[in-house]
Amino acid sequence: MFVVGGESLIDLKAEVALPGGALIGRDGENQIVMTAHPGGSPYNCAIALAKLGNETGFLCPISADAFGDYLLGPLSDAGVTPLLPERVAEYTTLAVINFDANHNARYGFYRQADGAINAAKAIAALPDELDLYQIGGFCPIKPNEAEIWLEVVAAAVAKGATISIDPNVRPSLVDDFAGYKERLSRFLDLAHMVKLSEEDLEALDAEKSIEQHAADLLARPNCKLVIVTLGDKGSRAFTAAGTASAAIYAPPVFGDTVGAGDSLMAGTLSWLKERDLLTPGALAGLDDNALAEMLRFGAVVAGINCGRKGCKPPTRAEVDAVLGA
Repeated sequence: MFVVGGESLIDLKAEVALPGGALIGRDGENQIVMTAHPGGSPYNCAIALAKLGNETGFLCPISADAFGDYLLGPLSDAGVTPLLPERVAEYTTLAVINFDANHNARYGFYRQADGAINAAKAIAALPDELDLYQIGGFCPIKPNEAEIWLEVVAAAVAKGATISIDPNVRPSLVDDFAGYKERLSRFLDLAHMVKLSEEDLEALDAEKSIEQHAADLLARPNCKLVIVTLGDKGSRAFTAAGTASAAIYAPPVFGDTVGAGDSLMAGTLSWLKERDLLTPGALAGLDDNALAEMLRFGAVVAGINCGRKGCKPPTRAEVDAVLGA
């Protein structure tokens, strides 16, 4: 089983009229319309993994409020197993999304339920057969939560899981960025596979090139594969045995970029699992050709998602149809 641990939330999408008169949204000038969508990077990734045909569990406290009910629906529809069925009293975390002129999402967060994590309950919920444990974006943000999630990761390691991380660096959520980087570093030291965006790398250290960031990550104790997403410029991958890049897959009709990185992550994990490459030794040996094929698969998963409004990852049949065309 794949297990993704981390936040779920409600995306409140703000659809507005731009100063120049161009409309992004459904209504007219001087109005802000908010529409609610289930989201959160780990939540999105778990759904994407399940829709690609993987047995997937999601490890996150779900609120007992109405938004919590709403979050459970897509998990059920995709076949994801919520591993913490006991609902919590804290309200569902909210993310307010605005879009720039290029339809790129910009986020503000109001956190509650996703932080109500209990180490003992989370560790007890881990399945015995655990192929991969993915660390979600919010896990290193608060010191007390980071310690809890590190215990969960240690338990996953003890079960023999491969560890991946997609940190989704959010400086606006962090009061002490130096402290955040120290906590994130502890998670990165445990990960066999790291996926970051170009924006993540710039936030962590804008002076380093992508190549230097990748080399530094591969020099950590366990890291064997680094993936860097570059927005509309595609993606890159690095191992000790090879490097590769891939262009995006542009869908016939563009929706928005919400969940694109989560979908790409799910695509690459699925590709690796299907080829029995999701082990530290196999990851380290991925060469140029294998990395290029992996990135292409992930790009198609992400591109199909970008043909829709909000994060709506594709099924495996939809991906195969594009790859076979």
